[in-house]
Amino acid sequence: MKWLFLVLTVRRGVCIDRTLNPRLPSAPGGQPLRRRFLILVLLLCCTTPLWAYIDPGTGSMLFSALSGIVVAVYFFFKNLILKLKSLPRLLAGRKDRISAAAGRPFVIYSEGRQYWNVFLPIIEELDRRGLETIYYTSDPEDPGLQWKSPIVATALLGKGHAAFFTLNALEAQVCLMTTPGLEVYHWKRSPKAGRYVHILHAPNDATLYRLFGLDYYDAVLLNGDFQVSGIRELEAKRGLPAKNLITVGSTYLDVLKGKADAMIASLPPRDGLTVLVSPSWGPSGLLSKYGMDLLGPLAQAGMQIILRPHPQSWLSEALVLEGLQAGLAPYPNVEWDRDRENLRSMARADLMISDFSGIIFDFSFLFSRPVLYTESDFDRRPYDASDIDGPLWTFEVLKTLGHMLAPEDLAKIGEVVKSVVARGETRQSIEAAKAQAWAFPGEAGRRAVDALEAIQTQQRSGHETP
Repeated sequence: MKWLFLVLTVRRGVCIDRTLNPRLPSAPGGQPLRRRFLILVLLLCCTTPLWAYIDPGTGSMLFSALSGIVVAVYFFFKNLILKLKSLPRLLAGRKDRISAAAGRPFVIYSEGRQYWNVFLPIIEELDRRGLETIYYTSDPEDPGLQWKSPIVATALLGKGHAAFFTLNALEAQVCLMTTPGLEVYHWKRSPKAGRYVHILHAPNDATLYRLFGLDYYDAVLLNGDFQVSGIRELEAKRGLPAKNLITVGSTYLDVLKGKADAMIASLPPRDGLTVLVSPSWGPSGLLSKYGMDLLGPLAQAGMQIILRPHPQSWLSEALVLEGLQAGLAPYPNVEWDRDRENLRSMARADLMISDFSGIIFDFSFLFSRPVLYTESDFDRRPYDASDIDGPLWTFEVLKTLGHMLAPEDLAKIGEVVKSVVARGETRQSIEAAKAQAWAFPGEAGRRAVDALEAIQTQQRSGHETP
């Protein structure tokens, strides 16, 4: 009844109003605009009760959905405003960077200084051959920015939107990167770029990238032939065109080998055993999974302990590291290493303790010393490896490079370390794994540029050879 009374009252008011003021503009249907607004106000002010029941689960879901929509809309407009404000600067910067690349058939992009050893042998060879190149980096402290040559130019892209703004408009015949995820997130293929080439920077399975990491590259430069099978299996299962897969070796291991030999020669004689703990990061990593259960007994064993967490751990596992630092503070034989390069710590160590981190291969291949690794329930689901049938090469070969720590070994870790170092039985297995994962030692820079030139020729002719 209240609603009926409201409607009749409004309709009567409309008629009276038009009698008094014939000039009042009408909305479609003959009602004046002012009366339409009055109806809306009265309807919103109506206090007729409405009874309903929403169970807690549904209410929580609706509230979460509404909150998500509000937050998404807020950040959409916030980011849009920021982009519009920075558009003139981005356009000017992109113009300068693209003009620096004009006429250069090769473009190299690096996310940061940690990949300089990957690109250094390639840049040296490109420079030696007189092949004009531009080296982009997102890191203002990248050593590559100090490269001085009329052949290889360098430029700082910045990070985030500033980098993607330029990368998505590249002009080059061949683009070389270590960055996975082309065409997956914000980073897209440029219509003015020819072939996209990925170079692997760790001697492990190529399927240990996050999902679709290599799917949209045209070519991949491999460390060893063992990396071919995983890529081909993904191509078959996902209906992807065959990539050009070329084994060139490991550029960064070639660089580190010379540095490692010099580092060993410069170190003073060692007194007692030194153990390097250098794991990966995340909930499956050694530090989060075992923490003081492993590190406490290890510190109490009296050996020199070097703790070198993955750089991402300091960001993603800050609370875990704070707790470990507090727990290990009473032990003077424990030190933390946050240096940019890990060679000095590896050169000092008689043994490494890790999990599934790729640093295991660096340590084994460069120094031929044993490894202890913790059992890990590796979750394949976020990785390309989730679509691979059977065991992964990385975890199978790990069994030959070192010794797996069982839970009962943690309390007696000091005895286990001394026993493994004394036996020294993994050297032959290390050499066998190195032969598979580090092809053509010392030749990776030359072979990589051979591959890039061949890909450039294919791009010019419009052909591709898998």
